Amino acid sequence: MNKLKLSLVFWGLIVLSACSNITEKANDETQVKMLKALIIDGQNNHVVWPMSTMMMKRYLEDSGRFTVDIERTQYTWNYNKFGPQYPLNDGKKYTEHHPTKTDPQFSPQFEKYDVVISNFGWKTADWPQQTKQNFENYMKNGGGFVVIHAANNAFPNWLEYNKMIGLGGWGGRNESHGPYVYYDKDNKLVRDTRKGNGGGHGKQVEFTVTTRAENHPIMQGIPNSWLHTRDELYVKLRGPAENMTVLATAYDTQKTHRHEPVLMAIDYHQGRIFHSTLGHAKPAFESVGFIATLQRGTEWAATGKVTIPVPEDFPTETQTSIRAF
Repeated sequence: MNKLKLSLVFWGLIVLSACSNITEKANDETQVKMLKALIIDGQNNHVVWPMSTMMMKRYLEDSGRFTVDIERTQYTWNYNKFGPQYPLNDGKKYTEHHPTKTDPQFSPQFEKYDVVISNFGWKTADWPQQTKQNFENYMKNGGGFVVIHAANNAFPNWLEYNKMIGLGGWGGRNESHGPYVYYDKDNKLVRDTRKGNGGGHGKQVEFTVTTRAENHPIMQGIPNSWLHTRDELYVKLRGPAENMTVLATAYDTQKTHRHEPVLMAIDYHQGRIFHSTLGHAKPAFESVGFIATLQRGTEWAATGKVTIPVPEDFPTETQTSIRAF
């Protein structure tokens, strides 16, 4: 083989190698990075728990964006006198304890995860002091946090937690914890500092959710109004409400007769929080509105961006949408 042919072969290999590297780089860039999520639970006053944790785990994994672990306190309880409706089935032994009791061994490695989802509830026992400090540090350094329904009932005396969730209810929360936040009849955002306890709800009913921040990444592409399945509508929540954006509200026809926050986004130091008051019983967790906002809100809390699309079966203004679990 003469020198010309050798030269052509050499340069041909160089070109092929370069093309291969470009293709591999393009493939790497198109691959979506899997986010690591942790669901924490163990003390929840709803009979749907722990099924609700397994539902959220599946929903997040089905999005194609998350791997999901669960960490649970060794002392567990809910209101079902026959025990949890859904087996824990994780090979660990748990002790039912009510009233709740602090688990001295509860110490998740928060720093291993892009986002933490709380499925705790009313009267959750305090965490060990070091665990609380670890979580505060995780959030201050850019962690992601998702608060679901009764998780905003927990830890009324933990100041930094109240700042993270923006608004909460029950547990003795009152005007000392911060204002009520709602939209009035003129669609004006109100921060109401009057005296009174925080937290309440009427009967479980269907209600319309109204978008209030259509340009926020979580809400982009979501209809301005959509009908949510039968659920508790939390009212009279109050708290620091610092660096908080109300993403969506629902009008309460039973108690306050005002537009109550149901979806919120909060900035806490370098961390991001998505707060959803939706999710009392199984029908609420099966709502496509709940599923989609959980997926999108969790991605935003983890990354500050949303790539998960709004599904085609998202509810409309007049029709609910359910995915049976």
